[in-house]
Amino acid sequence: MKFIYYILRYLQTIMSNTKPSIPKGMRDFTSEVMFRRNYIFETVKSAFECYGYAPIETPAMENIKTLTGKYGDEGDRLIFKVLNSGDYLYKANLDENTDSKSLTKQIVEKALRFDLTVPFARFVVQNRNDITFPFKRYQMQNVWRADRPQKGRYREFYQCDADVIGTESLLCEVELVQLYDDVFTKLNIPNVDICINNRKVLSGMVELMGATDLFDQIVITLDKLDKIGIDKVKEEIESKGVKKEALSILDTFLNTKNVGDLFSLLENSSIGKKGLKELQFVIDNVTELGLQSANLVFDITLARGLNYYTGCILEVKANDVQIGSIGGGGRYDDLTSNFGLKDVSGVGVSFGIDRIYLVMEELALFPNNIDVSTKVIFANFGDDEAAFCLPLLKQLRSAGISSELYPTNAKMKKQMTYANNKGVQFVIMVGEDEMKSGILSIKNMESGEQSNLNITDLIKQLS
Repeated sequence: MKFIYYILRYLQTIMSNTKPSIPKGMRDFTSEVMFRRNYIFETVKSAFECYGYAPIETPAMENIKTLTGKYGDEGDRLIFKVLNSGDYLYKANLDENTDSKSLTKQIVEKALRFDLTVPFARFVVQNRNDITFPFKRYQMQNVWRADRPQKGRYREFYQCDADVIGTESLLCEVELVQLYDDVFTKLNIPNVDICINNRKVLSGMVELMGATDLFDQIVITLDKLDKIGIDKVKEEIESKGVKKEALSILDTFLNTKNVGDLFSLLENSSIGKKGLKELQFVIDNVTELGLQSANLVFDITLARGLNYYTGCILEVKANDVQIGSIGGGGRYDDLTSNFGLKDVSGVGVSFGIDRIYLVMEELALFPNNIDVSTKVIFANFGDDEAAFCLPLLKQLRSAGISSELYPTNAKMKKQMTYANNKGVQFVIMVGEDEMKSGILSIKNMESGEQSNLNITDLIKQLS
């Protein structure tokens, strides 16, 4: 019995000494970080609503059948699967032929959403009788990917999406380019390139390479160009069965910088020519309207590895910070057909909030004082003084001035340290004299200056 007692005490000691932690690729956010993130969220949300997009939300978990088969094999491997509730092995069929893939099908029915676009397509089909087409929606929620964590790449992160579904009009692509430009201008992010290409152009290129049946694999490989370089891309494409002589066609396309130069190359490809016309329309209209700060750049190497894209594709890069794309999107012609609603075209873009945050942090672009939660704090000198301050506090808050009362009658040094650490701008001191006269003693924490005002004049000054 003593042996068991000591074992239990040992285990208890180990457990009590376990350091708190979170899974890799997940993060806590301090108040300072959240104020800055909220600044980005509010800027993006304001732009979405200005352009006529309405908010929706979808659940964190979807049926696994909703998600799989929409992102390609590589994407499917990164989906976080959720075990069935309860004794999930009870109904499983286990024998000598059972492997991880067949077992997963038996014990997993749900998964965390991989992106916001596929759940949006499911939402549209389920609610098609209650929404008006074309339907413009925005969505700002977490997504999860079982990816290898690294700078700017997390297993849980936020996406902010804007989509238009129910129209094939290329004016939507023009609008989304302007939306990107508008947001990055408001955030003061300099040297931004909005890269554009078209999947139909890539289809025409692959067609000329004689490898139409390998389109998905070639596009996924081409999407790695920035990471592994052109030589490795060619090597990988050749290993998938593309003939060596076809790689010279790939070279010709990759060396083309202007859309106009591709018309002669794609003269014999009807799908390629269609893609070029779409590209030219978007580029011409954006050029005519003009952008405030971003540049629209044609990039033949842009592929976007997700299977559901069919037309124009976009990707945004902040050239002053090496972090990868900070946004992306494109046209998907028939994503809703996966859920039984055919011939409904859509197009959308996504803002990578986490990477945008890192860009703004590295370039010191956040405005001053956005992380100040309290503008005014009343010092606490005792019960009577605190009771006197409560109605004054209510008046300040009613005027939209963030205010608080220090909760206890602590030493003044402690109260002032609290105010200083929190970045409070003004400390109001109310003692016996102030209670009698109604004139408050106000200390400006930045300048150190002290002034005396009644509550009405104080509100006017702070407002």
